[in-house]
Amino acid sequence: MLLLHLGLALAAGAAIGFERSFHGRAAGFRTHALVCTASSLLMTLSLYQWFWLETPDLEQIQTDPTRMAQGIMTGIGFLGAGVIYKEGASVHGLTTAASIWITAAIGILLGCGFWFPAALATAITLGVLSVFRWIEDVLPVQQYAVCNLGFVTDEVPAEQEVVDRLRRFGYRVSSVSYWMDQSASRFEYRMLIRGRGLARLADLAAQLRTLPHLHSLHVAPAGR
Repeated sequence: MLLLHLGLALAAGAAIGFERSFHGRAAGFRTHALVCTASSLLMTLSLYQWFWLETPDLEQIQTDPTRMAQGIMTGIGFLGAGVIYKEGASVHGLTTAASIWITAAIGILLGCGFWFPAALATAITLGVLSVFRWIEDVLPVQQYAVCNLGFVTDEVPAEQEVVDRLRRFGYRVSSVSYWMDQSASRFEYRMLIRGRGLARLADLAAQLRTLPHLHSLHVAPAGR
């Protein structure tokens, strides 16, 4: 029975991890397989504790297997937090952290012997990670990009002029900050812009290059 619990947990974790590895995520095939197997192992250990509790009177002992599940999910929270990182205006790793979390939950279900809920959860997870990726790509959602424009200090255009040019091209400014290097006589607008046509960033960059006295330009998508 233990082999069945661990074998199914290994298969479910590997299936979810393969999807993550296929899309180039650091926490992929091996990580998810180990998370699911470990969760199943610990939960099985809790459920079959009468095999290893050395006491002549088991009726005198009251245990709660759900505390093991709580401990597993708490530990997985630290592992999930480790794959989330911020790069500029972008936050990465949220989906991978969520997949690790639900993989641990699937392992707990398999450790308890809840075969159908675990199989259903595995199928739902794979569907969300694959099918929902396609849906997310075709939905008309707003996306964000980083836009940094550098000028010589004495020839900086008005902020409204820059904002108006972005707006004419279909982008709005979500936030703006300012940077200046007095020794190099440089001033920079650092903006987070949003729009529905981030595939046109190359065209936007071409338009921004026509700004008078432009010294430097950086335009890049803000990752999801």
